[in-house]
Amino acid sequence: MSDFQVVRGFEEVWRPPVRPRRRTPEGRAISSPGLTPVDVRARLARIVRRAPEVMVKVTGRTRDPGRLAAHLNYFSRHGALALEDADGTMLVGRKEVAELSADWAAAAFMDSRRRANTPMSVSVVLSMPASTDPIAVRDAARTFAARTFANQFDYVFALHTDTPRPHVHLAVAALGREGQHLNPKKADLQAWREGFAEALREQGIAAEATPRRARGVTRKAERGPIRRMSERASAGGGAMPVVRQAAYRDAASAAFQGDTAPRPWEAKTAARQAAIRGLYLAQAKVLQRSAAADDRELGWRVEQFVHDMPALDSQRLALARELRMANARESARTAAHSGRAKDRL
Repeated sequence: MSDFQVVRGFEEVWRPPVRPRRRTPEGRAISSPGLTPVDVRARLARIVRRAPEVMVKVTGRTRDPGRLAAHLNYFSRHGALALEDADGTMLVGRKEVAELSADWAAAAFMDSRRRANTPMSVSVVLSMPASTDPIAVRDAARTFAARTFANQFDYVFALHTDTPRPHVHLAVAALGREGQHLNPKKADLQAWREGFAEALREQGIAAEATPRRARGVTRKAERGPIRRMSERASAGGGAMPVVRQAAYRDAASAAFQGDTAPRPWEAKTAARQAAIRGLYLAQAKVLQRSAAADDRELGWRVEQFVHDMPALDSQRLALARELRMANARESARTAAHSGRAKDRL
């Protein structure tokens, strides 16, 4: 029998970086309930086995009837796919999708607090890696949506399998049945990830929803709008975003002027990672002293997981590497061109 014990403070490893101070639409606290030792052990086992991380992302908000109709048409593939609503009713064909769009728009316009930029709907995508059973993804999405929005917000969803990653598009009416507005923040998204992962596990699919920092990932993903603007600029379609220009200037100082001293936020990230990795290792030692062979094995796996974590990184240091590599390629091209010129003389 396992004598598994949890290291004091270990819950900080998986705590989201944004502390929730609000409540979900149905009134539950956003923060996850306290994990029991059994929960902690099960989650550690999934993590060291590299259980797939779920992806839950808000992909857009519609603010006028035209955009709302366009989103629902896309989700239903212009009526070719059925949309399933909160009651399990299947909406089939363009006419039913158009009627739903008109109903949501009419309800939004009846809101006395509505402003021009008030969303009519929030679009969410729920995704898992390739090879995941699409039907399980759909069924888990159904469970997740019912638990998160039922009796509060109307919603419809559809499974898409046109990419290697099976994913569900979920549209939620932004105006609740009792007049509340849906405006998800970062803490909500983490809670949604955890809820979707739990629903997938109930379908027999190993899934996790750990924050990036719990996996040793310290470099933040670039925000979508900035990334798209940068891509357009690189293709000659406009100016580079100001924040991106500033990031490159900062990176150039690190790449070519020796300015490698950690910035305050980088130092803070390093300290946080040291604490997280220390807690993992402390928990591994506790497991390795267990009388249960399974726990001891898990302890060694947790220790290896920490050793395999990626090195600390940041956008500034990543861009500095990118600039040094580009400079080296340019120097090599110049040297090759110079060599060919000499050969012709």
